[in-house]
Amino acid sequence: MNGAEILVETLVGQGVDICFANPGTSEMHFLAALENPKMRGVLCLFEGVATGAADGWYRMKDTPASTLLHLGPGLANGLANIHNARRASSGMVNIVGEHSLSHLKYDPPLASDIAGLARPLSHWVRRADSAKAIAWDAAQAVAQASGHPGRIATLILPGDTSWQQAGEPVPLPKVDVERKTPSAARVEHVAQVLRSGEPAMIILANKATRGEALEKAGKVAAATGARLGSQFFTARIERGAGRVPIERIPYAVAQAQVFLKTIRHIITVETREPVAFFAYPDKPSLMKPEGTLVHPFVEADEDSALAFDMLLQALGATGAAPLVQARIETPVPSGALNPASIAHALAASLPEHGIVVDESLTTGRESMGLTLGAPPHDLINNLGGSIGYGTPVATGAALACPDRRVFCMVGDGSAMYTIQSLWTQARENLGVTTIVFANNCYAILKAEYANMGAGTPGERALSMIDIGRPRLDWLALAKSMGVPGIAVDTAEALHKAMVDSTREPGPCLIEVRL
Repeated sequence: MNGAEILVETLVGQGVDICFANPGTSEMHFLAALENPKMRGVLCLFEGVATGAADGWYRMKDTPASTLLHLGPGLANGLANIHNARRASSGMVNIVGEHSLSHLKYDPPLASDIAGLARPLSHWVRRADSAKAIAWDAAQAVAQASGHPGRIATLILPGDTSWQQAGEPVPLPKVDVERKTPSAARVEHVAQVLRSGEPAMIILANKATRGEALEKAGKVAAATGARLGSQFFTARIERGAGRVPIERIPYAVAQAQVFLKTIRHIITVETREPVAFFAYPDKPSLMKPEGTLVHPFVEADEDSALAFDMLLQALGATGAAPLVQARIETPVPSGALNPASIAHALAASLPEHGIVVDESLTTGRESMGLTLGAPPHDLINNLGGSIGYGTPVATGAALACPDRRVFCMVGDGSAMYTIQSLWTQARENLGVTTIVFANNCYAILKAEYANMGAGTPGERALSMIDIGRPRLDWLALAKSMGVPGIAVDTAEALHKAMVDSTREPGPCLIEVRL
């Protein structure tokens, strides 16, 4: 087997069986190795789609995907969504092609410092020195990406190591993901805080917002009266009827301060205390009120479910029943489109166990609060803040969960960063409903202009956040990539379009004209 073949065989053997690829000349032998029937290759038309899709895959599967990127520029094109994945603790194995060593000495046009580009956003970077070392390198990359929290691993693959003979694969130990046990002293300290009866909020993140950990957090809340909260953006939350409800800390600093003003104790689980997304003149970076105490409970690499088990035992509340969200039947909305009617349309049309990928920014600010009692579903947010994550993450989530409908809510400005995702969705016949909120401007920046105290925007400033000249033709864009589309301008039409999309296989696009 050559180096590329043994690389693919090792990835598959370690549980990485999908590759989101945007290949070039240096990766042709890896491309040939994708003939391995155990590895699924998914073509993406932009590297940011490939890395975003790998992020979406991990968020739903808890196992890393691989990407195939072309040299330094290809990696650079994918970095924004690698940043988002890193902030969301998503594991990912990036395979980045490189010139052969014999060619690099001539300084060819595409030569660059790939390792230098990779290091700021990768937890682990290695260049394959020989074909015979690739199996070990690949196993190490998967081990890094599979840890808790998930990590970004980048393996640089020079062309000669790809085509040289590597021998036959040797058995390698399978990745064993271990999560650390929380400190017993920390558990007892948090138990004392909760016994005090003073107002407390437990802020959950990463693995604690779903599954066994969330259910046990609900038991703690029921037994102590503590509130459960999340940061404004969270990697993935299991929510809706029958699940433990979590309050969302507002995005805006002033609103967050009001939200937290009565809280005396903040208890953090796989996250840190709430911090403003940006620095604003005359506003604090930390959003807790003066005098509020922060208590780290579960660190990022620890086992949240075990921590809540230990806490329930310390509180003598192992028999407590968790708080559970009741089902709320939302009437089909009608009339004008606004954040509330859009959220009601979503709540009324969500299929059971649907997946919502939210990059709607201003338009979707009401969605989380008004869909709390909808059928059980998963919600995915963008922790990293680099826009253009929504449609790629939805693509990866749909591949990870082919039996679940994905609703991707995205602003028109954000969607244009990675609109090529639609092509991959059509090619793979993925069940994704992309809902584009077309207000023809970067509406979030209008609000941020005011928040930053920059005064009243002038004509030139406004022109820099206006994307309506010319107006984007979303239906034509979707059609050109093989995705059917429909435009709506009322709440009832939006609801109908969303329901109709769940009845047909494959992707579709809904343009919400605001």
